[in-house]
Amino acid sequence: MIDQYNTIAEPAYGEFRDRGSKFLAYAFPAYTAEEWQESLLQVKKEHPKGRHHCYAYRLGVDKNNFRANDDGEPSGTAGRPILGQIDSFELTNVIVIVVRYFGGTLLGTSGLINAYKLSTAAALEEATIITRLVEDVYRLEFDYGLMSQVMNAVKKLKLDIVKQSFTEAGLLEVAIRQSEVEDTLLKLKALIKQVSLEEAATIEAIEGLEVNLAYTR
Repeated sequence: MIDQYNTIAEPAYGEFRDRGSKFLAYAFPAYTAEEWQESLLQVKKEHPKGRHHCYAYRLGVDKNNFRANDDGEPSGTAGRPILGQIDSFELTNVIVIVVRYFGGTLLGTSGLINAYKLSTAAALEEATIITRLVEDVYRLEFDYGLMSQVMNAVKKLKLDIVKQSFTEAGLLEVAIRQSEVEDTLLKLKALIKQVSLEEAATIEAIEGLEVNLAYTR
């Protein structure tokens, strides 16, 4: 199971110049359509006079969600070279936007490909590349009679609490490394019921507790 991937920790910037044209590259981490769209709007607001705002992104652990946009440049000369660099750095959950200010001299197909490639590479070389785990976030909803057992179990297993609320019932959302979900949920059940792992494996449900997958991050 692939349960980790490389991405960038924070936005990064790089640039390339050729015969008067400036290519300003902005790399952003992005995990959803809303995030990459927001990054694109941000760059467009910062550079309203840029001739082109070309971009590419790749999202998801399986890396199947991607797009390359030439924004008026000749087909294949901008978006694809940007995407190629994202792939060359073996990244996902990343968008790179390159703003071009035209310098008055046509660069030709090869010149454009080179410029978008090198400006993107410059930004990604400046980025802090990190390895992130793929985690499933589980929602634990429980009666207050189980609160002590649930909280102690979560603490003992050192689970990352993503969200918590205490209203009519207790609610925790905890992140678990995807490859460790089955073992961790079994240990959680054993700790809450205060039984052995063997006994916990025979228990289908715990009264007063509901455990459901909320989402994957």
